Amino acid sequence: MLEDDDNPYETLDEASSMGTHMLAGAAAGIMEHTVMYPVDCVKTRMQCLVPDPKADYRNVYDALNKIVRHEGIRNTVRGFSAMVTGAGPAHALYFACYEKIKHLASGGKQGNHLANGLAGCSATLLHDAVMNPADVVKQRMQVYGSPYQSTLLCFRDILRSEGPSAFYRSYATQLTMNVPFQSIQFMTYEFMQDILNSERNYDPKSHIVAGALAGAVAASVTMPLDVCKTLLNTQEHCARTQLTYISGMASAFRTVYQFCGIPGFFRGITARVIYQMPSTAISWSVYEFFKYIIHKNRQRQNSVSAEDRYVPSAVQLAAASARSVDR
Repeated sequence: MLEDDDNPYETLDEASSMGTHMLAGAAAGIMEHTVMYPVDCVKTRMQCLVPDPKADYRNVYDALNKIVRHEGIRNTVRGFSAMVTGAGPAHALYFACYEKIKHLASGGKQGNHLANGLAGCSATLLHDAVMNPADVVKQRMQVYGSPYQSTLLCFRDILRSEGPSAFYRSYATQLTMNVPFQSIQFMTYEFMQDILNSERNYDPKSHIVAGALAGAVAASVTMPLDVCKTLLNTQEHCARTQLTYISGMASAFRTVYQFCGIPGFFRGITARVIYQMPSTAISWSVYEFFKYIIHKNRQRQNSVSAEDRYVPSAVQLAAASARSVDR
Protein backbone atom coordinates (compact mmCIF):
# COMPACT_ATOMS: atom_id res chain seq x y z
CA MET A 1 0.00 0.00 0.00
CA LEU A 2 1.43 3.34 -1.09
CA GLU A 3 1.50 6.51 0.95
CA ASP A 4 0.00 9.55 -0.78
CA ASP A 5 2.85 11.60 0.66
CA ASP A 6 5.28 9.68 -1.55
CA ASN A 7 3.69 11.36 -4.58
CA PRO A 8 3.87 15.17 -4.48
CA TYR A 9 1.22 15.42 -7.23
CA GLU A 10 -1.34 13.55 -5.08
CA THR A 11 -0.58 15.41 -1.85
CA LEU A 12 0.19 19.08 -2.29
CA ASP A 13 1.81 21.21 0.39
CA GLU A 14 -0.52 22.68 3.00
CA ALA A 15 0.00 26.25 1.78
CA SER A 16 -1.24 25.51 -1.73
CA SER A 17 -3.47 22.43 -1.57
CA MET A 18 -6.83 24.03 -0.69
CA GLY A 19 -6.59 26.78 -3.29
CA THR A 20 -5.34 24.32 -5.91
CA HIS A 21 -8.19 21.89 -5.32
CA MET A 22 -10.77 24.70 -5.40
CA LEU A 23 -9.45 26.19 -8.66
CA ALA A 24 -9.19 22.78 -10.30
CA GLY A 25 -12.63 21.79 -9.01
CA ALA A 26 -14.34 24.95 -10.27
CA ALA A 27 -12.78 24.50 -13.73
CA ALA A 28 -13.81 20.83 -13.81
CA GLY A 29 -17.41 21.56 -12.78
CA ILE A 30 -17.98 24.31 -15.33
CA MET A 31 -16.35 22.30 -18.14
CA GLU A 32 -18.31 19.15 -17.32
CA HIS A 33 -21.72 20.85 -17.30
CA THR A 34 -20.96 23.05 -20.31
CA VAL A 35 -20.00 20.20 -22.65
CA MET A 36 -22.93 17.97 -21.63
CA TYR A 37 -25.63 20.62 -21.13
CA PRO A 38 -27.80 19.75 -24.19
CA VAL A 39 -27.96 16.10 -23.02
CA ASP A 40 -28.91 17.32 -19.54
CA CYS A 41 -31.81 19.24 -21.13
CA VAL A 42 -32.95 16.03 -22.87
CA LYS A 43 -32.69 14.07 -19.60
CA THR A 44 -34.95 16.59 -17.81
CA ARG A 45 -37.59 16.40 -20.54
CA MET A 46 -37.52 12.61 -20.83
CA GLN A 47 -38.16 12.32 -17.09
CA CYS A 48 -41.50 14.18 -17.37
CA LEU A 49 -44.34 11.89 -16.21
CA VAL A 50 -46.91 12.91 -18.84
CA PRO A 51 -45.00 14.84 -21.51
CA ASP A 52 -46.64 17.13 -24.01
CA PRO A 53 -47.27 15.24 -27.30
CA LYS A 54 -44.77 17.56 -28.96
CA ALA A 55 -42.16 16.63 -26.35
CA ASP A 56 -42.61 12.85 -26.24
CA TYR A 57 -39.25 11.47 -27.32
CA ARG A 58 -38.21 7.92 -28.26
CA ASN A 59 -34.52 8.33 -27.41
CA VAL A 60 -31.78 10.91 -26.88
CA TYR A 61 -31.12 11.46 -30.61
CA ASP A 62 -34.84 11.86 -31.35
CA ALA A 63 -35.15 14.39 -28.52
CA LEU A 64 -32.21 16.51 -29.65
CA ASN A 65 -33.40 16.37 -33.24
CA LYS A 66 -36.96 17.49 -32.38
CA ILE A 67 -35.82 20.26 -30.01
CA VAL A 68 -33.42 21.73 -32.58
CA ARG A 69 -35.89 21.35 -35.49
CA HIS A 70 -39.04 22.69 -33.78
CA GLU A 71 -37.70 25.00 -31.07
CA GLY A 72 -34.27 26.07 -32.27
CA ILE A 73 -30.82 25.15 -31.00
CA ARG A 74 -31.00 27.87 -28.31
CA ASN A 75 -33.59 25.85 -26.40
CA THR A 76 -31.03 23.11 -25.75
CA VAL A 77 -29.10 25.56 -23.57
CA ARG A 78 -31.93 27.31 -21.74
CA GLY A 79 -30.96 27.81 -18.09
CA PHE A 80 -27.25 27.59 -18.90
CA SER A 81 -26.34 30.70 -16.89
CA ALA A 82 -27.99 29.25 -13.76
CA MET A 83 -25.84 26.16 -14.13
CA VAL A 84 -22.61 28.15 -14.51
CA THR A 85 -23.47 30.31 -11.49
CA GLY A 86 -23.91 27.23 -9.32
CA ALA A 87 -21.40 24.77 -10.80
CA GLY A 88 -18.23 26.84 -10.25
CA PRO A 89 -18.48 27.42 -6.47
CA ALA A 90 -20.27 24.08 -5.86
CA HIS A 91 -17.49 22.02 -7.46
CA ALA A 92 -14.77 24.16 -5.87
CA LEU A 93 -16.13 23.25 -2.42
CA TYR A 94 -16.84 19.69 -3.53
CA PHE A 95 -13.32 18.72 -4.59
CA ALA A 96 -11.54 20.70 -1.86
CA CYS A 97 -13.67 19.05 0.84
CA TYR A 98 -13.25 15.61 -0.74
CA GLU A 99 -9.45 15.81 -0.87
CA LYS A 100 -9.20 17.14 2.69
CA ILE A 101 -11.53 14.58 4.27
CA LYS A 102 -10.01 11.73 2.24
CA HIS A 103 -6.51 12.62 3.44
CA LEU A 104 -7.61 12.94 7.08
CA ALA A 105 -9.72 9.77 7.11
CA SER A 106 -7.21 7.58 5.26
CA GLY A 107 -4.12 8.85 7.06
CA GLY A 108 -2.55 9.56 3.67
CA LYS A 109 -2.84 5.94 2.49
CA GLN A 110 -4.27 4.72 -0.82
CA GLY A 111 -6.84 1.94 -1.13
CA ASN A 112 -9.01 2.98 1.82
CA HIS A 113 -12.43 2.84 0.11
CA LEU A 114 -14.33 3.58 3.33
CA ALA A 115 -12.40 6.86 3.65
CA ASN A 116 -13.15 7.64 -0.02
CA GLY A 117 -16.87 7.04 0.57
CA LEU A 118 -16.90 9.16 3.73
CA ALA A 119 -15.12 11.99 1.91
CA GLY A 120 -17.64 11.75 -0.94
CA CYS A 121 -20.58 12.03 1.49
CA SER A 122 -19.10 15.08 3.22
CA ALA A 123 -18.31 16.81 -0.07
CA THR A 124 -21.86 16.21 -1.32
CA LEU A 125 -23.41 18.12 1.60
CA LEU A 126 -21.53 21.29 0.61
CA HIS A 127 -21.96 20.78 -3.13
CA ASP A 128 -25.74 20.32 -3.00
CA ALA A 129 -26.29 23.24 -0.62
CA VAL A 130 -24.87 25.53 -3.32
CA MET A 131 -26.12 23.69 -6.41
CA ASN A 132 -29.73 22.95 -5.44
CA PRO A 133 -31.15 26.46 -6.11
CA ALA A 134 -29.33 26.56 -9.46
CA ASP A 135 -30.80 23.14 -10.35
CA VAL A 136 -34.34 24.32 -9.62
CA VAL A 137 -34.01 27.35 -11.91
CA LYS A 138 -32.18 25.34 -14.59
CA GLN A 139 -34.82 22.61 -14.78
CA ARG A 140 -37.73 25.08 -14.79
CA MET A 141 -36.06 26.65 -17.83
CA GLN A 142 -35.44 23.28 -19.51
CA VAL A 143 -38.98 21.82 -19.48
CA TYR A 144 -41.07 22.01 -22.65
CA GLY A 145 -43.12 25.20 -22.93
CA SER A 146 -41.30 26.95 -20.09
CA PRO A 147 -42.83 30.44 -19.72
CA TYR A 148 -39.64 32.07 -18.47
CA GLN A 149 -37.67 34.34 -20.79
CA SER A 150 -34.49 34.47 -18.74
CA THR A 151 -32.80 32.85 -15.77
CA LEU A 152 -33.18 35.99 -13.65
CA LEU A 153 -36.92 36.27 -14.37
CA CYS A 154 -37.34 32.59 -13.50
CA PHE A 155 -35.51 33.06 -10.21
CA ARG A 156 -37.58 36.12 -9.30
CA ASP A 157 -40.88 34.45 -10.17
CA ILE A 158 -40.13 31.34 -8.08
CA LEU A 159 -39.01 33.49 -5.15
CA ARG A 160 -42.12 35.70 -5.35
CA SER A 161 -44.76 33.00 -5.92
CA GLU A 162 -43.36 30.03 -3.96
CA GLY A 163 -40.93 31.58 -1.48
CA PRO A 164 -37.27 30.76 -0.69
CA SER A 165 -38.17 27.21 0.41
CA ALA A 166 -38.92 26.32 -3.24
CA PHE A 167 -35.20 26.33 -3.98
CA TYR A 168 -34.65 23.59 -1.41
CA ARG A 169 -37.85 21.57 -1.88
CA SER A 170 -35.83 18.74 -3.44
CA TYR A 171 -32.79 19.13 -1.15
CA ALA A 172 -33.54 16.08 1.01
CA THR A 173 -34.18 13.98 -2.09
CA GLN A 174 -31.08 15.44 -3.74
CA LEU A 175 -28.98 14.41 -0.75
CA THR A 176 -30.67 11.01 -0.57
CA MET A 177 -29.68 10.52 -4.21
CA ASN A 178 -26.30 12.26 -4.29
CA VAL A 179 -24.82 10.86 -1.09
CA PRO A 180 -24.95 7.29 -2.46
CA PHE A 181 -24.25 8.56 -5.99
CA GLN A 182 -21.10 10.42 -5.00
CA SER A 183 -19.97 7.70 -2.59
CA ILE A 184 -20.33 5.06 -5.32
CA GLN A 185 -18.69 7.37 -7.85
CA PHE A 186 -15.68 8.18 -5.65
CA MET A 187 -15.19 4.60 -4.52
CA THR A 188 -15.45 3.30 -8.11
CA TYR A 189 -13.08 5.99 -9.37
CA GLU A 190 -10.49 5.35 -6.67
CA PHE A 191 -10.83 1.57 -7.13
CA MET A 192 -10.24 1.90 -10.89
CA GLN A 193 -7.30 4.21 -10.23
CA ASP A 194 -5.77 1.55 -7.96
CA ILE A 195 -6.00 -0.87 -10.91
CA LEU A 196 -5.12 1.43 -13.83
CA ASN A 197 -2.81 3.94 -12.15
CA SER A 198 -1.47 2.39 -8.95
CA GLU A 199 1.43 4.88 -8.68
CA ARG A 200 -1.07 7.77 -8.88
CA ASN A 201 0.84 9.77 -11.46
CA TYR A 202 -0.88 12.18 -13.82
CA ASP A 203 -2.32 9.79 -16.44
CA PRO A 204 -5.14 11.25 -18.60
CA LYS A 205 -6.24 7.87 -20.01
CA SER A 206 -6.76 6.31 -16.60
CA HIS A 207 -8.60 9.42 -15.33
CA ILE A 208 -11.00 9.33 -18.31
CA VAL A 209 -11.70 5.58 -18.15
CA ALA A 210 -12.09 5.51 -14.36
CA GLY A 211 -14.32 8.61 -14.42
CA ALA A 212 -16.60 7.23 -17.16
CA LEU A 213 -17.09 3.88 -15.41
CA ALA A 214 -17.69 5.60 -12.06
CA GLY A 215 -20.36 7.84 -13.61
CA ALA A 216 -22.15 4.96 -15.36
CA VAL A 217 -22.33 2.78 -12.24
CA ALA A 218 -23.46 5.59 -9.93
CA ALA A 219 -26.06 6.91 -12.42
CA SER A 220 -27.69 3.51 -12.91
CA VAL A 221 -27.96 2.73 -9.19
CA THR A 222 -29.52 6.09 -8.24
CA MET A 223 -31.87 6.54 -11.24
CA PRO A 224 -35.23 6.34 -9.35
CA LEU A 225 -34.14 9.11 -7.00
CA ASP A 226 -33.15 11.34 -9.92
CA VAL A 227 -36.65 11.02 -11.43
CA CYS A 228 -38.16 12.08 -8.09
CA LYS A 229 -35.73 14.99 -7.80
CA THR A 230 -36.71 16.24 -11.26
CA LEU A 231 -40.41 16.09 -10.33
CA LEU A 232 -39.82 18.07 -7.12
CA ASN A 233 -37.79 20.69 -9.01
CA THR A 234 -40.11 21.14 -11.99
CA GLN A 235 -43.44 20.65 -10.11
CA GLU A 236 -44.90 19.19 -13.31
CA HIS A 237 -48.44 20.57 -13.63
CA CYS A 238 -50.10 17.31 -14.68
CA ALA A 239 -48.93 15.67 -11.46
CA ARG A 240 -50.45 18.32 -9.19
CA THR A 241 -54.13 17.44 -9.60
CA GLN A 242 -54.88 17.36 -5.88
CA LEU A 243 -51.86 19.03 -4.30
CA THR A 244 -50.77 22.66 -4.51
CA TYR A 245 -47.14 21.53 -4.50
CA ILE A 246 -45.45 18.16 -4.46
CA SER A 247 -43.19 18.25 -1.42
CA GLY A 248 -41.01 15.53 0.03
CA MET A 249 -39.51 12.34 -1.27
CA ALA A 250 -42.43 10.11 -0.19
CA SER A 251 -44.92 12.30 -2.07
CA ALA A 252 -42.69 12.28 -5.16
CA PHE A 253 -42.38 8.48 -5.09
CA ARG A 254 -46.16 8.07 -4.79
CA THR A 255 -46.78 10.49 -7.66
CA VAL A 256 -44.32 8.80 -10.02
CA TYR A 257 -45.77 5.37 -9.21
CA GLN A 258 -49.36 6.65 -9.64
CA PHE A 259 -48.71 8.00 -13.13
CA CYS A 260 -46.18 5.54 -14.57
CA GLY A 261 -45.77 2.57 -12.25
CA ILE A 262 -42.34 0.99 -11.69
CA PRO A 263 -41.06 1.83 -15.23
CA GLY A 264 -41.57 5.51 -14.39
CA PHE A 265 -38.63 5.41 -12.00
CA PHE A 266 -36.36 4.58 -14.93
CA ARG A 267 -37.64 7.11 -17.46
CA GLY A 268 -34.68 8.67 -19.21
CA ILE A 269 -32.12 6.19 -17.84
CA THR A 270 -30.32 6.02 -21.19
CA ALA A 271 -30.05 9.81 -21.31
CA ARG A 272 -28.80 9.87 -17.71
CA VAL A 273 -26.08 7.28 -18.33
CA ILE A 274 -25.10 8.93 -21.63
CA TYR A 275 -24.89 12.23 -19.74
CA GLN A 276 -23.05 10.94 -16.68
CA MET A 277 -20.37 8.81 -18.37
CA PRO A 278 -18.70 11.60 -20.38
CA SER A 279 -19.51 14.32 -17.85
CA THR A 280 -17.85 12.41 -14.99
CA ALA A 281 -14.92 11.52 -17.26
CA ILE A 282 -14.58 15.21 -18.21
CA SER A 283 -14.91 16.33 -14.60
CA TRP A 284 -12.18 14.01 -13.28
CA SER A 285 -9.80 14.48 -16.22
CA VAL A 286 -10.12 18.29 -16.15
CA TYR A 287 -9.78 18.31 -12.36
CA GLU A 288 -6.64 16.14 -12.44
CA PHE A 289 -5.21 18.20 -15.33
CA PHE A 290 -5.65 21.55 -13.56
CA LYS A 291 -4.39 20.11 -10.28
CA TYR A 292 -1.28 18.86 -12.11
CA ILE A 293 -0.66 22.14 -13.99
CA ILE A 294 -1.20 24.35 -10.93
CA HIS A 295 1.07 22.11 -8.87
CA LYS A 296 3.80 22.21 -11.55
CA ASN A 297 3.61 25.99 -11.82
CA ARG A 298 3.92 26.41 -8.05
CA GLN A 299 6.78 23.93 -7.97
CA ARG A 300 8.55 25.97 -10.65
CA GLN A 301 7.96 29.22 -8.76
CA ASN A 302 9.27 27.69 -5.55
CA SER A 303 12.43 26.41 -7.25
CA VAL A 304 13.09 29.83 -8.81
CA SER A 305 12.64 31.61 -5.47
CA ALA A 306 14.92 29.04 -3.79
CA GLU A 307 17.61 29.68 -6.39
CA ASP A 308 17.27 33.43 -5.85
CA ARG A 309 17.87 32.96 -2.14
CA TYR A 310 21.13 31.13 -2.74
CA VAL A 311 22.57 33.13 -5.66
CA PRO A 312 25.29 35.45 -4.22
CA SER A 313 24.96 39.13 -5.02
CA ALA A 314 27.61 41.10 -6.94
CA VAL A 315 28.77 42.77 -3.70
CA GLN A 316 29.23 39.36 -2.03
CA LEU A 317 31.21 38.08 -5.01
CA ALA A 318 33.45 41.18 -5.00
CA ALA A 319 34.09 40.86 -1.27
CA ALA A 320 35.00 37.19 -1.64
CA SER A 321 37.33 38.01 -4.53
CA ALA A 322 39.07 40.75 -2.48
CA ARG A 323 39.61 38.35 0.43
CA SER A 324 41.20 35.79 -1.86
CA VAL A 325 43.57 38.44 -3.30
CA ASP A 326 44.58 39.58 0.21
CA ARG A 327 45.56 36.03 1.01
